[in-house]
Amino acid sequence: MIGALAAFAASAASAPAPELQPLPGRQQAVAIGLAAAVLLLVIELVRRRKLREEYSWLWVSTALLLIVLAIDQDLLVWLSGWIGVASPVSTLFFGASVFLLALVLQFSVRLSRLTHRHRTLAQRLALLEDEVQRLRAGAGQAGAAPPRRTEPGRDEVA
Repeated sequence: MIGALAAFAASAASAPAPELQPLPGRQQAVAIGLAAAVLLLVIELVRRRKLREEYSWLWVSTALLLIVLAIDQDLLVWLSGWIGVASPVSTLFFGASVFLLALVLQFSVRLSRLTHRHRTLAQRLALLEDEVQRLRAGAGQAGAAPPRRTEPGRDEVA
């Protein structure tokens, strides 16, 4: 296995690298147009308070990076050669994959934090409800606890 990897690495190193060409005009225009549209959409969503500023930074930075890469063809070709892909379009797809991975990771961290906070909040609420029930029972008749009231559509915490 290691020998096969070494042979592959040696053949890859000795093979001449294909000459990378910049994006054709139509692909460049589409990349710039889509990035600008995403940037304007994110700004509008933040302005209308449908997207919070703390979530918008990743979208804005990705759109700006895509615009820079689409405009500066030399940078895109250099990055493609550095990554080792056959085409600058593949570099953009790779960048999209990295972006989606970062987005999923960010949302997973936030979801984990919210799940923990939700569980803690539910436990604290149950303790407070128990304390209120004991206080009502102590203030009312000594031996009879008042019936527990529940609102319709409200989940009970076990």
